Amino acid sequence: MKFGISTFITDLSTRPAPLGRAIEEHGFDSLFIAEHSHIPVDRRSPYPQGGELPDIYYRTLDPFVALTAAATVTERLLLGTGIALVSQRDPFHTAKEVASLDLISDGRAAFGVGVGWNREEMANHGTDPATRGKLVDERLRAILELWTKEKAEFHGEFVDFDPVYAWPKPVQKPHPPLFVGGGKGAFPRVAELGDAWLANSVPPEVLAPQIEEVRALAGRAVPVTVYGVPATPEAVEGYAQLGVERVLFYLPSDPEPAALAHLDQFAEVAARFR
Repeated sequence: MKFGISTFITDLSTRPAPLGRAIEEHGFDSLFIAEHSHIPVDRRSPYPQGGELPDIYYRTLDPFVALTAAATVTERLLLGTGIALVSQRDPFHTAKEVASLDLISDGRAAFGVGVGWNREEMANHGTDPATRGKLVDERLRAILELWTKEKAEFHGEFVDFDPVYAWPKPVQKPHPPLFVGGGKGAFPRVAELGDAWLANSVPPEVLAPQIEEVRALAGRAVPVTVYGVPATPEAVEGYAQLGVERVLFYLPSDPEPAALAHLDQFAEVAARFR
């Protein structure tokens, strides 16, 4: 089982370059970071975890700028979005950003994607929350075309363009791995488009039947990465027994040296399973 870090990188937390270097030096294989373009003042969508929306949601850095900074000071670290809100993203710019990160990192980009939960946020991007799933599916298909075809074209309900040239192409072939986030509603997306399922803080006892369900739907052994895992031996043991590919410990968005102290603790837990 692989071990990585999931976090929100903000303007108040450790900068992405020293954070990426420290994560790699502590022996972790990956860094997945969250994205929110903004948070509307008049927000009515309830926070999925309950209670008040944490301050980190208001302050996230652009994920591809942050991951590129981490890429320049690391050699092995997988650099992923956890998750990119494709319902709020132009497919041309997004395809170019991921491919550029993959080029700059020498093939270490991972594209974690989701539909989002903040209806007011996505509405500001012109997205109808009621059709965001179909929109995301089309944008992902269009991005895959842009990555893999010299003359790419796409004709759908939400995305429509005649043949275009778009470079750079990703270093990884056929393209960077697509980590599809979400619960059961995302399983058809995982089955059709995903290279892996990115489960969000699902406890092992709930995750076990869901893994069976998504793999049955996909007709293959879909790899599973779990976002936001508690850094305790008991929690990790539960996921190890399920055979998940990777667990991502959740790193609080602290400045140094607090962030480094958390990494020290996480590395001690991971070492017990290596």
